[in-house]
Amino acid sequence: MSGFDRTQLVQALDNGPVVRVVIAQHAGSAPRETGTSMLVSSQGQQGTIGGGALELEAIRAAREMLGNSNDTHVLRLPLGPALGQCCGGSVTLVLERFTSPPDNTEIFVRRIAGKGHEPLSITRAAAQMRNLSAQRPLVFIGGWIAEVARTPVRALWLYGAGHVGRAIVETLNGLPFDITWIDTAQNRFPGNMPSNATPLVARNPAQVVPCAPMDADHLVLTYSHAIDLDLCHTVLSRDFASLGVIGSATKKARFTKRLRELGHSNTQITRMTCPIGNPALGKTPKAIAVGIAADLLSSAAQQPSRKEA
Repeated sequence: MSGFDRTQLVQALDNGPVVRVVIAQHAGSAPRETGTSMLVSSQGQQGTIGGGALELEAIRAAREMLGNSNDTHVLRLPLGPALGQCCGGSVTLVLERFTSPPDNTEIFVRRIAGKGHEPLSITRAAAQMRNLSAQRPLVFIGGWIAEVARTPVRALWLYGAGHVGRAIVETLNGLPFDITWIDTAQNRFPGNMPSNATPLVARNPAQVVPCAPMDADHLVLTYSHAIDLDLCHTVLSRDFASLGVIGSATKKARFTKRLRELGHSNTQITRMTCPIGNPALGKTPKAIAVGIAADLLSSAAQQPSRKEA
């Protein structure tokens, strides 16, 4: 996990106290970056901070906190000397014991160690986080933390609940995507709807495209070439982040010709990616889904959405 996820913490607290472990600082070679966190409770753990021995030490310290009244703890660990890891860097872990969730706030600022008033550097860091100009999700200075308390997500509109569509939704579970899943009938969706997707039934899927955010990613993989073409035409007629279409080079050539006839420019048509996925990974639904997930994550890292969970 990255960023302070209040919703996940609230859910974890249903089973009693929770210790949140977050990488507050890192230097040199480290398993994960600053802001990565996990939750430890009597029921187990959620998330990972990576690193094998590092995580085991963090879990040990967190479980110790579960049994006492210590609310905060700071661990500074050189990974090689302290834990025998081949990483040459060091990490600072902040452990916080929660028995109830903090206030629902956009930026979570709190004192972890020491005394005194909030440092000006923390105040400035929090202001940068609020106006989205900060490059880091967490700043730890002078015993104080300022942390983004929101989870950036990208809007993904996925058309088609067939084998590939289901594999994509399954693969993206736990990743920062808010999926609107569209098909022509309710019985085309799985019986147990995944928690990361919202189903939307539409006899004509193209008619719901205008409801998508202007910065949404669109994946077109229905059972009908005619529906696919109509969707591509509608998406290309408005603002969007990306458009991917399942198919082959032949399908792309046919769609390109028809989209030109419908009035789309070559510049706009080249924004359509077809086929989607990574052919080198294979043609099974899961292999296609893995390639698509990698492309979406790469795109999200370069152009993160400003939508918030």
